[in-house]
Amino acid sequence: MKTLFQRIIDREIPAKIEHEDAQCIVIHDIDPQAPVHFLVIPKEHILRVADAADTQQALLGHLLLTAKEVAAKLDLKDGFRIVINNGPNGGETVPHLHIHVLGGRAMKWPPG
Repeated sequence: MKTLFQRIIDREIPAKIEHEDAQCIVIHDIDPQAPVHFLVIPKEHILRVADAADTQQALLGHLLLTAKEVAAKLDLKDGFRIVINNGPNGGETVPHLHIHVLGGRAMKWPPG
């Protein structure tokens, strides 16, 4: 069974796409927690960061660099937060690794 993100990647479900390349897709979150909230999703299905293999190191780096590039494109020059949820206690709701990027306002600590 495909995850929600696999269905978005396959264009079975619409999404507001901000960026796409051969390795990932970037979409705006449908329930934003900040004025700017987007997700960087690898096209290769990785269940969660705890399940990433050493052979996926380049892909994981690409995701972070893509997050940086899209944040710059969306003018988050005053800063942004990157969040990766892992497992039920980490707030994971979709079993497909993805990076949340939040910005456009000051972030508080602790996050939650």
